[in-house]
Amino acid sequence: MPVAVITGASQGLGLAFAHALARTGWSVVGDARDAVRLGDAVDGLPGGPHLAVPGDVTDSWHRGALAASAADLGGADLLVNNASTLGASPLPALADLQPETYLRTFDVNVVAPIALAGLLLPQLRTRRGRILNVTSDASVEAYETWGGYGSSKAALDHASRVLAAEEPDVRVYAVDPGDLRTAMHQAAFPGEDIGDRPDPASVVPHLMALVLGDHKSGRHRAADLEPAVRA
Repeated sequence: MPVAVITGASQGLGLAFAHALARTGWSVVGDARDAVRLGDAVDGLPGGPHLAVPGDVTDSWHRGALAASAADLGGADLLVNNASTLGASPLPALADLQPETYLRTFDVNVVAPIALAGLLLPQLRTRRGRILNVTSDASVEAYETWGGYGSSKAALDHASRVLAAEEPDVRVYAVDPGDLRTAMHQAAFPGEDIGDRPDPASVVPHLMALVLGDHKSGRHRAADLEPAVRA
């Protein structure tokens, strides 16, 4: 049974991705900071075994626990680095972004995903596995007030390219899922109605193309990927 490690798995895109993988016979190691919400989310996944490992991805001990949990299930075939932070809500202009907030944004969105990938690489190499780093169009477009988040995702894009060059036995993808109806997206637009954004589950069949298909390492938009499974 293949094993996926998914960060930010208690809600939104991470949870929708976990359900799609579980339905197709994967075991899931789920991460999130809210232990109760994560436990309920993982308990609701079909199949199994699945493991809930609550904690903060910026914590090195927690990252080690995720890698150990994947090893306990036989080793990771897939890492989905989905956990992210906006940094601040409402989003400030880049010049007004507090340095400590900017550092935290890079810690969550860049340092933690690459550090977790490093811990899981021995498992992923053995299985010729895959890494999906969730990015954003803000990494390539200059949106006002999105400078902190966008630059962190641009750094993740580039780190993904370098990791792919260094690890020929592992597929490494930076994937832009598009605007979705998630708690984080709502935090970017406090007080606004984002009900017109797609449900996260709607893009998962497109992301599954990177899990099940033969796409080369690189940056991809979910909208450009043919669905690999039915929604």
